[in-house]
Amino acid sequence: MTPGEEKNDPNRNAGRSRPPIKRSDQLFDGSKELIIDHHGQEYRLRITNLGKLILTK
Repeated sequence: MTPGEEKNDPNRNAGRSRPPIKRSDQLFDGSKELIIDHHGQEYRLRITNLGKLILTK
């Protein structure tokens, strides 16, 4: 199987559980920015004016 075929194989994730999905509007709760504490380190996740997400430390 070539890499292109592998990418389109519907069974490539068979047996693996899918990570949970969180909607960004639920995470941000009307805000444009939030802080994530990860093992004592703060990360800032923000929505740009173009609707993209940017994560910075």
